[in-house]
Amino acid sequence: MNVYDFDETIYHGDSTVDFFQYCLLHHPAMAVTLPNTAFQFGRYFAGRQSKTQAKEEMYKFLRCIGNTPQVVEAFWKSHISNIKPLYLEHLRQPDDVVISASPEFLVGPACRMLGIPVMMASKVDPYTGRYEGANCWGEEKVRRFYEHFGEGTPIDVFYSDSLSDTPLARLAREAWIIRGDKLVPWDVWEHQHGKKKQWSETRT
Repeated sequence: MNVYDFDETIYHGDSTVDFFQYCLLHHPAMAVTLPNTAFQFGRYFAGRQSKTQAKEEMYKFLRCIGNTPQVVEAFWKSHISNIKPLYLEHLRQPDDVVISASPEFLVGPACRMLGIPVMMASKVDPYTGRYEGANCWGEEKVRRFYEHFGEGTPIDVFYSDSLSDTPLARLAREAWIIRGDKLVPWDVWEHQHGKKKQWSETRT
């Protein structure tokens, strides 16, 4: 089985950022949430709260857009083309698994369109923006993977754009960093860009 991160790995860009911008364009009433979003991310960058807390505040914009699943469906009609040819033409396998920190309500429909059978992502209420459980990031990805498949389940190949996924990469027989449309061996990228790093959940 191959396991993938989603944003900047098989999707060109950050799907949450793109969805936020899409909603701002098509549902301008959500602009009232922008000052609070800026304030909360300022607190995050100042080290006064976690990234999860800041993101939960950002997701309050969902309360302004109405039927979120319907908006997500419309979003993917125009953005599914951002899936990288590298994935579609070279990497895709029938038993692929995606594990993402982006919200499940957003990543799930894209994976269904792509025929990806298993997807795990952050559980965020699509109407209120509240997190249901931990952000699916770092060690939490390992926990979710084992919860679904059972502890000790092997990963053949793992792909991500970020060393924050090192805990999951360590489970794989083979791991690659994707930068744009290029593949770099995980250990090479890790050596070049800073070796083992403590990924604190309090900052996610």
